[in-house]
Amino acid sequence: MRDAMLPRQTTNKFLNFMKNRARKLGIDMKLLPLGFTKRKTNSTFFHRKEQRFYWHLKLQFPQSQAEYTEKRVPDNKTLNEILKTYIDPAESDPTIRQRLREYVRSPSDVKVFMVAERKVPGPNRYYELDSSKSLVENLRNKTVMEYPTLYVTLKDFTKDLLLVNQGRDPSSVHQEKDNL
Repeated sequence: MRDAMLPRQTTNKFLNFMKNRARKLGIDMKLLPLGFTKRKTNSTFFHRKEQRFYWHLKLQFPQSQAEYTEKRVPDNKTLNEILKTYIDPAESDPTIRQRLREYVRSPSDVKVFMVAERKVPGPNRYYELDSSKSLVENLRNKTVMEYPTLYVTLKDFTKDLLLVNQGRDPSSVHQEKDNL
């Protein structure tokens, strides 16, 4: 019997299967050509028996200039559960906790965003994610390029992020930013 955790397949049939499964969940999964680094490092797979994705995740903590990679994150795990490993005062790894001390001190001020993949040039726009919801719920109706990259920021630093639902009129952007 084949093990579900064998090295990932890269055949077109398998990749199309994953994209179709993502589409059924409301996720627009885009895959890069084989030569790209993000394509090579992606460990996301769909577990047929459990009928769920196990995602490769990149977590960026800009206020601490830190970046971490998670592999095999089940799609039903909430963002709060994922972040617990990093910023929970009691349950996180002590070395990571020290590096992310700004976040550990103010867990209620932590916000999670994901860059909105787009084809047009311009500044990055972000989706604000709901930390109490699962990964799959947060990814629904969004485009994911290979795997999600989550930007974990402190509330005071969100004013510089341009959100997807914000208009192009500069005065409305600042007004909407002030309402964050």
